[in-house]
Amino acid sequence: MYAKLRNYLTAFAAIAATLMAPEAMAKDKVVFQIDGNVVPFYAPLYAGVENGFFEEQDIEVEFLYAGASDILTNIAAGNVDFGFPNGDAVVAAAASGLPVKVVHTTYQRGIGALLAKSESGIETYADLKGKTVAVTSLGSPNYLQLQVGLIQAGLTIDDVKVEVVSSGAIVQTLQSDDVDAIVFSELRKYVLEAGGFKVNMILSNDFLPSFGNVVVTSAETLADNPDLVKRFTAAVTKSYQWVIDGNVDAALQISMDKYTPTWADQMPILSTAFTNTFVASVWQSPLTAERGLGAANLEAWQKNADILAEYDVIDTAPNAADFVVDPSDIK
Repeated sequence: MYAKLRNYLTAFAAIAATLMAPEAMAKDKVVFQIDGNVVPFYAPLYAGVENGFFEEQDIEVEFLYAGASDILTNIAAGNVDFGFPNGDAVVAAAASGLPVKVVHTTYQRGIGALLAKSESGIETYADLKGKTVAVTSLGSPNYLQLQVGLIQAGLTIDDVKVEVVSSGAIVQTLQSDDVDAIVFSELRKYVLEAGGFKVNMILSNDFLPSFGNVVVTSAETLADNPDLVKRFTAAVTKSYQWVIDGNVDAALQISMDKYTPTWADQMPILSTAFTNTFVASVWQSPLTAERGLGAANLEAWQKNADILAEYDVIDTAPNAADFVVDPSDIK
């Protein structure tokens, strides 16, 4: 009798496991394409994966990398599920009619900056006349920032020589004096200063209020699978909040161990950059204090679009409400 009962229980357990297996194994596999290369500045996302924050949302992430304009083209075409480009590039994409949606304004302000050695005498955009300036691509947000900065200084892009240099080499071109200035990320100032260089910096956000990296998806994905989008943005929020909550060095260590080992010797510089810039004023703002990380300021997005249109960087300013969504509004 007991043997027969045991056989029934074993059979029942096997059937139950079979029935539950598809649900247990069910997981949304998404491709997340990030702006640039594999660098420790994306440590919160790497830590989010390694800490299981995406897995908690039943999501498996594959990271790919590309330039911002390519990311947005891929999003619109459905080649990737989510992207992490710079906000200026998103505005340009929306202005050109690409069906992209910002679903998490991760960086609450732009981090683009003009960097030049102090010895160059370049202190304003007007000082760039006749100089050589490097950007990562002619479709990059930093190229848009360069155009606006020059126009506001009474110059045009024809007044400088523009060099296109990969993101992995652009800082070195300034160090070696192959160019007079670069328009890239303010975070690279820490790297240059650690190398013994005195640097002049002009923050792009001072004359072009904008946003750094933001999470985007296609209009189709948001309409057809809002639950996936909501779960994905929830995982992104948890990843960044974990870093903010005293885990800067832990996140960087995860990045060094599994994603960016060649940056290991720059841990102290990166820790300072994260604490003084990212945590202090990039990922957080008065708006996020009120509504949570990733909150969207539509007025600021609209101002960014209007400025780009005013200076003819884009033809017409798109309506921010048409391409920017607050995470809390995703149902």
